[in-house]
Amino acid sequence: MTLPMVVPDETLPSAVTIYEVGPRDGLQNETSIVPLEVKAEFVRRLISTGIQVVEVTSFVHPRWVPQLADASELIDRLDLGGAVDMPVLVPNDRGLDRALAAGVRHVAIFASATESFARANLNRGLDEQYAMFEPVVVRARGAGLRVRAYLSMCFGDPEEGVVPLDQVVTAGRRLLDMGAMQLSLGDTIGVATAGQVSAMVDAFTAAAVGPSALAMHFHDTYGQALANVLASLHRGITTFDAAAGGLGGCPYAKSATGNLATEDLVWMLDGLGIDTGIDLGELVRTSVWMADQLGRPSPSRVVAALAKPSSR
Repeated sequence: MTLPMVVPDETLPSAVTIYEVGPRDGLQNETSIVPLEVKAEFVRRLISTGIQVVEVTSFVHPRWVPQLADASELIDRLDLGGAVDMPVLVPNDRGLDRALAAGVRHVAIFASATESFARANLNRGLDEQYAMFEPVVVRARGAGLRVRAYLSMCFGDPEEGVVPLDQVVTAGRRLLDMGAMQLSLGDTIGVATAGQVSAMVDAFTAAAVGPSALAMHFHDTYGQALANVLASLHRGITTFDAAAGGLGGCPYAKSATGNLATEDLVWMLDGLGIDTGIDLGELVRTSVWMADQLGRPSPSRVVAALAKPSSR
């Protein structure tokens, strides 16, 4: 298999964590229901690549995301006690109840940096959303769970345009102050550019939130995701969300296209000599397999370049 030439950059982190969101964020917007056993096999194959964090599903009401109606059944088929971290998204107290009953060790909440998206996604205003999330975070932390907070629309909103940096920082600080252990900054519609990303990290640093508390979640709508990752690396960010095969979008943001493909990210990081612990060849084979299940080719450039019939 072709591999990138490795040219290390000593100014960048030596290792990063890839937070794989394919089974949850990648599949949630699929119109055809993916069979339960396919989802379970997808998670198992992802784990076999060396990925250490795989967000597997969401305990959301099936009315809102029918694709994830089998969340409890999927959890029953997975080994939550293994070495790989398998978080789930919980939208509210009821979702947390289900997560606790299932023995989940790591949960995530999903907030908005803008009024428009909070209304569309949560049916609450920008300030009102925190009243919903705070008891979830407090209960989860009290039960010994790790808690991540997603913050969507950090770099642009289809209704509101560019989102002011101080507005994003204020929203993110509120989530961290209530007990979230990591904040994932989402470029939900893929409009961010490298300079904007650097300015965002700098704004959080000025507000006493260092890079170790932040993760980046880029979409590749305008082809800027990898440039934005590189800008983040130069600011010390070491956790990046990605979806195998470039799956995904957001059911509440119609202009959102696929997530940054995990393979594309790993190719760039491998070339920079940055350790991910992931076997790129195995990852490509996994995405080719998943593309076959979905009946369409993967949008990942690296998958397209490396996949061969024998990859299956």
